[in-house]
Amino acid sequence: MADTEKPLLIKRYASRRLYNTETSDYVTLDDIAKFIRAGREVQIVDLKSGDDLTRQYLLQIIAEHESKGESVLPITVLTDLVRSYTTNAQSVVPQFLAASFEMLREGQSKMLENLGTMPNPMASVPGFEAMQRQQEAFLKSMMGGWAQAKGTQPEAESDAAGAGDKDAELRQIKKQLADLQSKLSKL
Repeated sequence: MADTEKPLLIKRYASRRLYNTETSDYVTLDDIAKFIRAGREVQIVDLKSGDDLTRQYLLQIIAEHESKGESVLPITVLTDLVRSYTTNAQSVVPQFLAASFEMLREGQSKMLENLGTMPNPMASVPGFEAMQRQQEAFLKSMMGGWAQAKGTQPEAESDAAGAGDKDAELRQIKKQLADLQSKLSKL
């Protein structure tokens, strides 16, 4: 198994400092977030007790991003999560969230595949490549490095792509959305 396939082991010392066992240096929460965005699995353990602290630190990373105005989770979702801890729904919420994110990843993957194979009339717009790289970085960070295009940039195409292509693309996206809603309603 390659090193990048094994979780990166981070040890927390009694002083609360975090130690990267691969590079033999101390790391911060920002460093851990960067590892995760790069697609790396991370495991954080207490050196003395051996307790797995990964969940605690991942929640702390999310809380810091949310408090800095980098809001991803709407208030209604946060409120529902708080409520789920005190209701009978607590048992189904983790499975529901996992299934929802899996459907989101599948939809994004299909969308990225389709974008890579379709002519893109926006490719000739100045700054489009920079916007595309920024969007890919955002998707990668949101999905923990999972959502990556096949590594090819769309060729700059002329504006000859007809309205029929856009209509077909729109129909396909609507179909995918309907499929996701159907899967969600079955849960």
